[in-house]
Amino acid sequence: MVIEQNTVVLCHYTLREGTASGQLIESTEGGEPLGYIHGIGTMIPLFEQNLEGKSSGDSFEFGIPAAEAYGEYDDESVAEIPKAAFNLGDMNPDDVFVEGEVLPLQDENGNMMQGIIAQVNPTTVTIDFNHPMAGVDLYFIGQIADVRHATPEELAHQHVHGVGGHHH
Repeated sequence: MVIEQNTVVLCHYTLREGTASGQLIESTEGGEPLGYIHGIGTMIPLFEQNLEGKSSGDSFEFGIPAAEAYGEYDDESVAEIPKAAFNLGDMNPDDVFVEGEVLPLQDENGNMMQGIIAQVNPTTVTIDFNHPMAGVDLYFIGQIADVRHATPEELAHQHVHGVGGHHH
């Protein structure tokens, strides 16, 4: 079976920064494969385009420029916010604001978002709202482990069940 719309793809991959010899970002080798439903918008579009038409056992190797992956790094997406703007209640600001930690936030319209705490100052906190992989060119090397039709339940839930996916 070939990878096409609404097929479950299980693949092992190694992700490096920029080139095949770039810094290792992550790998599924030695673990469960990545599992996703092809064509429903959960993966980077160019990742899916590069796997389209491949079958179980096929290898792949390709790069995706930052602009077409998680976007370029945007200095405008970094904000310095007064600590007083956060409703911390009885929480200690030193426990909440830790450099490098992800901070779940909600905007004025109730939309959830995440930022990475870039800097903690006495009265403010600098939060980076860029995706952690923004500005990074990606390079994938891997192999397709399996391709099958997605079940109606998987399509309804929009994720893979079982190996390489969600376990209910």
